[in-house]
Amino acid sequence: MKFIPQHDQMDCGPACIAMITKMYGKEYPLQYLRDISHISKEGVSLMSISDAAEKIGFETYPSLLSIEVLLEEGTLPCVLHWNKNHFVVLYDVKKNVFTGKKRFKVADPSHGLITLSEEEFKKSWCSQEDKGIVLFLSPTEKFEEMEPPKTQKLTISYLLNYLKPFKKQVAFMFSMLLLGSLVTLVFPFLTQNLIDKGVTVGDMNMITLILLAQLGLFLGAITIQIIRNSLTLYVGTKLSINIISDFLKKTLQLPIKFFDSKMVGDFNQRINDNERIEEFLTSQSLVTVFSIMTFSVFFGVLWYYDFTILAVYLALTVFSISWSYYFLKKRRMLDYFKFQQRAENQDSILEIINGVSEMKLNQFEEFKRKAWVKIQNKLFKTNLRILKIDQVQVSGYEFLNQLKNILVTFLAATYVVKGQMTIGELLSISYIIGQMNSPVNQLVDFFRSLQDAKLSLERLNEVQNHPEEETMYVNEEGEEQPLKTLEISENIFVNNGIEKGIRLKNVSFQYEGPKSQFILKDINMLIPEGKVTAIVGASGSGKTTLLKLLLRFYDPTLGSIHYNYDDILSLSPKSIRENCGVVMQDGYIFSDTIERNIATGDEVIDYDKLIKAVRIANIEEYIMSLPLKLKTKIGASGNGISGGQKQRILIARAVYKNPHYIFFDEATSALDAENEKIIHDNLQEFFKDRTAVVIAHRLSTVKNADQIIVLKNGEIVEYGNHKKLVENKADYFHLVKNQLELGN
Repeated sequence: MKFIPQHDQMDCGPACIAMITKMYGKEYPLQYLRDISHISKEGVSLMSISDAAEKIGFETYPSLLSIEVLLEEGTLPCVLHWNKNHFVVLYDVKKNVFTGKKRFKVADPSHGLITLSEEEFKKSWCSQEDKGIVLFLSPTEKFEEMEPPKTQKLTISYLLNYLKPFKKQVAFMFSMLLLGSLVTLVFPFLTQNLIDKGVTVGDMNMITLILLAQLGLFLGAITIQIIRNSLTLYVGTKLSINIISDFLKKTLQLPIKFFDSKMVGDFNQRINDNERIEEFLTSQSLVTVFSIMTFSVFFGVLWYYDFTILAVYLALTVFSISWSYYFLKKRRMLDYFKFQQRAENQDSILEIINGVSEMKLNQFEEFKRKAWVKIQNKLFKTNLRILKIDQVQVSGYEFLNQLKNILVTFLAATYVVKGQMTIGELLSISYIIGQMNSPVNQLVDFFRSLQDAKLSLERLNEVQNHPEEETMYVNEEGEEQPLKTLEISENIFVNNGIEKGIRLKNVSFQYEGPKSQFILKDINMLIPEGKVTAIVGASGSGKTTLLKLLLRFYDPTLGSIHYNYDDILSLSPKSIRENCGVVMQDGYIFSDTIERNIATGDEVIDYDKLIKAVRIANIEEYIMSLPLKLKTKIGASGNGISGGQKQRILIARAVYKNPHYIFFDEATSALDAENEKIIHDNLQEFFKDRTAVVIAHRLSTVKNADQIIVLKNGEIVEYGNHKKLVENKADYFHLVKNQLELGN
């Protein structure tokens, strides 16, 4: 069974499919399986796993059955719903010849390959009345015919490119290490001469001279080490900045959909991964190169003294390195599990810190603390497994090392007793063995660092290989074309007298797989150019999702959206958003000054525009009352300001952009009636000659819209102006009746 671990907290489903495809001889990239599983932050459903398996050529059979039926009629491997919140692969069942008891072999993407007794298996799998949920998969001809998508894998050579800008520093470090190696080479000969030509013959001048030479060389070695460490710090810091900067740059170029399935802890852990890459490139790689050089030099010297001693030393060294390498492979899988659990830990801590007010209000502290303790216990168990492997590896390695040193010393001492070697040569060989042990230890550390760097590269691969948001699009002729820029023209009509605006034609959308619920269904509408369109409806009717489609956070599942005559799929998402001023329900306030929160991307702030935006958002009085005024720094996520102040800053941010399109999603829901009226009046002037889409529950804010669209369960049920819709006495009338006291 080829085990494939989940890389992130929500990856268990795709990892299970990947293991099963591997058992049938095909290797599918985890990211591809994630995409076709429509994974989200809530994880993945059995239906989505089934859909993904069918897409790559499996026939699937989901079932709820007993363990007896599973053993009699089930085919392995199969996917099991585990502990009511996880998925694993059952790949084999063995029966003990002597006891007759069954042992279940399970591949758990978050734990590894495990063997369970029947009681343990039933406890985790059976969810209701001794029955459990299982998904059987059977490959079809389609599976055999399909080829897994190719992905470009990052290699160590990719990482070495980061060293190119630091050629001079690396060359200098190289020369420092070489000089240090030459210095250490002199010591064994000085030790031999100290004994044979100084102590043995009683020559104090020779003893003094050799000891002074050793002192000078020692001071030189310390100086070289200080310079080398300074350079390593400089190059390492710069490398770390460049690697993480490139990672963030690439991550920020990915579509919004990529972030839907990622937790904050997953990203934090990937950034921590870069530190391991930086350590490999700077500390481990260069030092290992020179350790091998030092080893080679002393290897030659030891050969010069005696080949038998060298052969014994070399044989035990190869054995000890092989021993360590074997356990490093065992440790590899545990690294994945530690990554996931540390990511969970970070998410838990962030949630506790960010949600402390709500926890105290709702007496939720103890529950969340216990949840954190559970994560720590899982992390402890993983660390314990790593410790056990490390202890066996280190203990075995140290034993072999000591055995090697004792055997070599015994051989050398035997030669001295037989008169075939001087005492000085014996001490010199002892010194050489001590010096050769250090490069061997360094080589073992290098293998571990290399493994860590490769694991980190695999996780970076997911980001590097993911298609960017700004990519090519395929036109009607099936040709790839570069994305176009959204053009804003002053003409009233475009192409053949078609009215300008944003046109939606038969638009439907679902967040998950093809069998999931449609959030929007068959939407046909025109958002006219230069007019205000209001979208209303009960919670969950699809209003915010519709707005996200207009901003190209997501592409329609069915149908098309056109900005004037341009299909939205042919437009650069960045160019759409550059022309849009947006206030979302969950708009974010950055940990920065008020002026930077409003001006955002402008390197040089236009203060005339800024003051105008502040006045329209009716927040000038509040800002002027602060000691630092616009320079006042706000806490992360808007800590320290009220919900109404936060919304007014978000409105000012949208206005500051001076956009052609304005999208407001519950932009004034946290404002009191007086502030809402002032801002509403200010915005009416600002909306002139702009295309605005306003989503609201508070319907007093949309009364004056040029058209009102009423959504219900993802469908348009009414549209028109306020007066007409009230007269209809249908859905809109019932929505506004209580708020506006319209009576019957």
